[in-house]
Amino acid sequence: MDRLELVIGNKTYSGWSLRPWLALKHAGARFDEHRIALYVAGSKERLLQHSPAGKVPVLKQGPITVWDSLAICEYVAEQFPAAELWPAGFADRAHARSICAEMHSGFTAIRNAMPFNCRAVGRHVPITPDVRSEIDRLQALWQECRTGYGKGGPWLFGQFTIADAMYAPVALRFITYGVTLKGAAQTYVETVQGDLPVKEWIVSAESETEVMEDNEVGR
Repeated sequence: MDRLELVIGNKTYSGWSLRPWLALKHAGARFDEHRIALYVAGSKERLLQHSPAGKVPVLKQGPITVWDSLAICEYVAEQFPAAELWPAGFADRAHARSICAEMHSGFTAIRNAMPFNCRAVGRHVPITPDVRSEIDRLQALWQECRTGYGKGGPWLFGQFTIADAMYAPVALRFITYGVTLKGAAQTYVETVQGDLPVKEWIVSAESETEVMEDNEVGR
């Protein structure tokens, strides 16, 4: 088949780009990476050359174009079944898909208060009641997955799945803004931080020169 090409934004600031990138890396896929700096002159026009949505990420394979992080992860799971990017059991898969959908459409208070900025640490932002409620939900969600489904390994469902691709950027947010969880949930944050592809992404982010002031909060 044609070679895969993943169009992404700034590694420092684009958590949505990180999600399918991690899925591809953990699937052992060979792909070309096309980075487009966001919110600079001409960036929208360059994005529209790859997808009519004009956003990242975009996965391209010959005549096939897939946009939206979760849709790309699903495509990768189908193309690389041996990677088992969904849990094997139907009940586990249902739970994994549910929490992926919750991440995809929810946690807006955290996203707004804690912009993704994976090269920053030691930032502090006000923890409003809405943000605290979402942190508590993530604490419970990760604790439940690790203790109920993840006994076969360090990830939410044991081995790395799409659920981890979807939640890794949130774990990195907690490192950026000094949010500490408890028990298995905090251990999960440390698992994300220690993941080799995650480390590779952050090293690349640290070499970027663009600064998006809207994402540089809590200084």
